[in-house]
Amino acid sequence: MCRKSRKKAIRWISPVLIALTALIVWRVNYEIEFMMDDEWYSTVLYADTPIRNLSDIIRAQIWHYFNWGGRSMAHALLQLILLAGEHWADILNTGMTLLLGWLACMIADRRKLPYWFAALGMILGLNANWKMSMFWEAGAANYLYMAGFLLAFLFCYLKYEEKNLPGIVIWILPLGLIAGWSNENMGPAVWLLSLLVILLRHREHKKAPVWMYLGNISCLAGTILMIAAPGNFVRSGETGEEAYSLLWRMYLRCYAEAKGIMEYLFPALLLTVFALIVCKGILKENLGRNTVLLLLGALLSWGAMILSPHYPDRAAFGTMVLLICAILSMTGKIADRQKENVWMFYGCAVLVWLRGMYFLVEYLGLCWGWIK
Repeated sequence: MCRKSRKKAIRWISPVLIALTALIVWRVNYEIEFMMDDEWYSTVLYADTPIRNLSDIIRAQIWHYFNWGGRSMAHALLQLILLAGEHWADILNTGMTLLLGWLACMIADRRKLPYWFAALGMILGLNANWKMSMFWEAGAANYLYMAGFLLAFLFCYLKYEEKNLPGIVIWILPLGLIAGWSNENMGPAVWLLSLLVILLRHREHKKAPVWMYLGNISCLAGTILMIAAPGNFVRSGETGEEAYSLLWRMYLRCYAEAKGIMEYLFPALLLTVFALIVCKGILKENLGRNTVLLLLGALLSWGAMILSPHYPDRAAFGTMVLLICAILSMTGKIADRQKENVWMFYGCAVLVWLRGMYFLVEYLGLCWGWIK
């Protein structure tokens, strides 16, 4: 098959595979009912009374902030989705999965369907715990949805000079607040990245617009509000970590960090290293400032977990998404240089997608009784 025919095949196959991905993601969402914490968050939390309106959600989140945790934005969104019901939750989760893949393409500046397909394939195929980070409603609100807000916030800083962003002085404030108030490792990492963009502009003798400062301050405020929540101290007091010596606690946290990078993030890291070797080592391509910032953000978000007494596999989701953005950017540069070998990279994307589809289809097979 000639290069032109392969390129045409890729262009036609991509939308079909994206549509198939959306259908399977929706069906898995349909099969997975509200469970575990979802049942508690569907109440006003401090009383066994179902949430009925926005006022109930606000009261529940005020209680939650002082008594159990600081992720008010994620859990308020969770309660809104639970209030909408399972049918709408399935649609919203599927839509958010597609949107997150597209946001990754926008960050990487690769806005063609094959890259969108590759992004979706990596989100599913490299995920350390696809069910708990994307299909369990509480996990989806904390990781899938919050990752979307984080990428939208980063997009403003990384792509400012390329895009016209009307009204950003107004809407960057709530966006920055949500991004900073997302979760404990991603919020601080994204704030530092936005600060670094401002500092780099000063170093390059470029004026940083007012909205960059406003967004950075708003993101910092969200991060402080989340981390300093009284409920976090209540919750951490119930982990039992204080019963261990300081040395043993440090060992456990370092072990969790090692497990995070050698297990949870290993597939994404493997692809990142491969793309780095080809792009920088073999082709001598300039990675570009944005790709370096994305890699730094992934490193910061992984390293920040040493401050947490727990590092569950689903907490690696945001770090994985930043690595996916960097992978898309680097493979795009490689594809631009090696147009005749684009089909090989697309084949790799299909393999990663198949890995994600295997997990989802296996789950459907178990639900439908096809697999005993």
